[in-house]
Amino acid sequence: MSELHNPKLDAHPDSNTEKDPADWVSGDDPITGAQASYLTTLSEEAGVEPPAEGITKAEASQRIDALREELGR
Repeated sequence: MSELHNPKLDAHPDSNTEKDPADWVSGDDPITGAQASYLTTLSEEAGVEPPAEGITKAEASQRIDALREELGR
């Protein structure tokens, strides 16, 4: 039997499954409730102040990624 190809699971270098938050169409939208909650939790665990209100979805995503890396997740 041959292996099945699943494009959702196979990584491709030109895949658009992960976009840079700066390139998101909705990146300038306000932070979501889920992002705010997760960002607050990560900030507390890292011992840093959570960001001030008014950040965008893209900014929140970038901060989440940075905190996850800092915390080794």
